[in-house]
Amino acid sequence: MLRSLALLLSLAAAPAAAQAVPEWNPTDIEVDMELLLLVDVSRSMAPSELEIQRQGYAAALTSDAVLGVIGDGFLGHIAVSYVEWAGIHSQRTVVDWTIIRSLEDAQTFAGALRKHTSDGMRRTSISGALRAGAQMFDGNGYQGLRRVIDISGDGPNNEGSPVDLARDEVVARGITINGLPLMTRDGMGGQWHLEDLDKYYEGCVIGGPGSFMIPVTAWDEFAAAVRRKLVLEIAGTTPRQPDFALPQDGARTLPAQAASGYDCLVGEKIWQRFRDTWEP
Repeated sequence: MLRSLALLLSLAAAPAAAQAVPEWNPTDIEVDMELLLLVDVSRSMAPSELEIQRQGYAAALTSDAVLGVIGDGFLGHIAVSYVEWAGIHSQRTVVDWTIIRSLEDAQTFAGALRKHTSDGMRRTSISGALRAGAQMFDGNGYQGLRRVIDISGDGPNNEGSPVDLARDEVVARGITINGLPLMTRDGMGGQWHLEDLDKYYEGCVIGGPGSFMIPVTAWDEFAAAVRRKLVLEIAGTTPRQPDFALPQDGARTLPAQAASGYDCLVGEKIWQRFRDTWEP
């Protein structure tokens, strides 16, 4: 009965034919949500920035706000995994799928993040990260009413297939993609900086029912942005801020909108332009 009711609720929450419905596996643990955190660790980011990311996610997952919205869910627990990514074949699972239903669960997850140290990896393949991330939902032992990829990144795709094609494939599998574009200027990859990275994420990366993004323009905003983003994702709430005003915690939210005409190959073109200067 619970399984049938959960399925009906998930179908009612999404537009008709908008998402594929995964097959039920009788051995899977039912959760309100399967949330995959895909975190950029490309070499354009400094070690201090990688540390800020880990600490920010750890703090957010153990916060009263995030634990409160988890507890308010239909089932009261979610499944989460944390994966670092860079180039097309560079994905590293830091914390595999884990159920979070209590402060103790969240503290165990956060402790694993805080103990981990990251080495930067070469290139930036958002498309590779999205495809690899989508495969991680298969056979993970959980069955969520919703499946969400939360991807952060400080630059556009510059390796692998076009990012918008990968996005469409992932969304067709019933997975929503939300974004956390990192629009800071503190790192080591200034030559790859994209002024309107938020618009790039809007037009080329995020997708699926209720998808949205929260741009981060300064590292001191990061913890608040992650906390707000997780609360919105877990609650299944799309931000409604057409003027993109700053909420009280300082994190801007942009709901998904069509960004017609955006060049989703801009990252590949930047890479080729710099490569032309390296080679005779």
